[in-house]
Amino acid sequence: MTPPQPNWWKTSTAYQIWPASYKDSNGDGMGDIPGIISTLDYLKDLGTDIIWLSPMYDSPQKDYGYDISNYQGIYPPFGTMEDMDNLIEECHKRDMRIILDLVVNHTSDQHAWFQESKKDKTNPKADWYIWKDAKMVNGERHPPNNWSSIFGGSAWEWVEERQQYYLHLFVTEQPDLNWELEEVRRAIEKEAIAFWLDKGVDGFRVDTCNLYSKDITYPDAKIVSPNDAYQPAFEHYVNGPKMHEWLQEQRKHCLDKYGDILMVGECPASDEATVLSYVARDRNEFNCVFDFQTVDLGTNRTSGGKKHHNYKHQLPEFKESLAKVQRLIQNYDAWGTIFLENHDQARCVSRFATDRPEYRDAAAKMLALCITSLTGTLFIYQGQEIGTYNHSAEWTVDDLRDVDSINAYNDVRDRYRNDPVWNRKAMKGLATVGRDNARLPVQWSGEVNAGFTDANATPWIRCHDDYKNVNIAEQLQRADSPLKFYQRMLKLRKEYRDLMILGDFELHDMWEQKTFTFVKKYKGSGEEGDSKQEMLVVCSFSDEEEPVDMPKKLQGRESELLVSTLGEENAGKYLRPWEGRIYLIK
Repeated sequence: MTPPQPNWWKTSTAYQIWPASYKDSNGDGMGDIPGIISTLDYLKDLGTDIIWLSPMYDSPQKDYGYDISNYQGIYPPFGTMEDMDNLIEECHKRDMRIILDLVVNHTSDQHAWFQESKKDKTNPKADWYIWKDAKMVNGERHPPNNWSSIFGGSAWEWVEERQQYYLHLFVTEQPDLNWELEEVRRAIEKEAIAFWLDKGVDGFRVDTCNLYSKDITYPDAKIVSPNDAYQPAFEHYVNGPKMHEWLQEQRKHCLDKYGDILMVGECPASDEATVLSYVARDRNEFNCVFDFQTVDLGTNRTSGGKKHHNYKHQLPEFKESLAKVQRLIQNYDAWGTIFLENHDQARCVSRFATDRPEYRDAAAKMLALCITSLTGTLFIYQGQEIGTYNHSAEWTVDDLRDVDSINAYNDVRDRYRNDPVWNRKAMKGLATVGRDNARLPVQWSGEVNAGFTDANATPWIRCHDDYKNVNIAEQLQRADSPLKFYQRMLKLRKEYRDLMILGDFELHDMWEQKTFTFVKKYKGSGEEGDSKQEMLVVCSFSDEEEPVDMPKKLQGRESELLVSTLGEENAGKYLRPWEGRIYLIK
């Protein structure tokens, strides 16, 4: 009897595109949808099955598209609705799928809904957002509570017309929608979801999907940063009490009629049990989620730490963060994602390996081997396939565009009275974890402006300093490049699907500080002696030679070196610096 085939999205590789920085087709310095269409064959050759397109909706761009003013409009510099229709069609012609960002925790303050809501307290949309009266202290007006925005400052903004504050968990211009109102939930389903599914998109990546339900008593947050007027309040709005009720309702009212679409949720600050509650098959609120334990390593992000407070994590922490997702898939009837980069994260070579020139290519290929060997739906971010690394700490705040990074820099500058050493410390932190690292133009070639736009154009954000050495055109011509290795590994991932994409995971060397070793085997296969193959994956995170640590249960069995990131023909007894290998175990 033939076993049932896994859902299409389980065995797919997704490639995330940040439109502004991907490919400019008309020389205005801004990426666009026609530029994306022109590269679809490149993405297909890479091994892409799904394109995740970051927000292309009409927007004032206060948070670069995550402040949406019209869910059914296209930001004009990116193109037209006809361009979007063409992109959907061209993806499907190549047997590729496309998913969009679904951003419905908040809108832009320029959205028609908010423009109505702010007029007065009797407007039909008066309650579509979260409005609260001021707290009066000694005759002075203060925000309703001490919550801080995730991007700094108060999470509340005063509006004269209503004589009230509205809640914005992110930038001031991103007011939070009031999900408590059924009318709001139905409008979201109609305008933001069904409209695009009817156009043929294959699903959504759901932005901040665990923030909709707040503690409606809006109490003060506990004080964890005594020097700050406003405090992080994650415990009052992350994974709130009505999340599951509303997501199940959304499935019933809207999503289920569209069949097997992909809904992948962004679920920061969530433990294993909470993640499971969203993806367990009996609920199916999301098909899978982005768990942030890996990309949050070394940041103190959820406990009020600033961007200049980041620190170097230890390798066992990295292993455990990836093992968490593997356990979720293996031990429960659930699914997960594998990723090391996205538009909100710095580059993985710099974060998790090394970007020193002598080892950078090797490290990029080692990380590629590591993540393509893990079970789950794989997500790659634009430029990751060529080993793009972080920008220099010598850049200045004038080179930055991300509002979160600029706010973080200005906070340090103001707090320490423009002290040059503190300013340098702030820039070093942003060079390590700042979001602009991911938003620099894709390095298509070594030509002026990295081939992203015309030579005489001015890119909307500075190009990486090293685009002449790290670019797609050069790596397409070089057999040992990270790009060629990604192509190879994505093909291998499909060839060995049952082991690499769907297989069980066993971590071997949790406490080793220089190597990451794990075994992959067919799901449900027996113990030692099973006739089916297993895979041993070994990755070096070291500048020195390291031993291959063969698990005891595999010793004495026939093995074959299937892949080495530095070439199978030269592989010796020991791992070379930053080498990754896969052995087939008979």
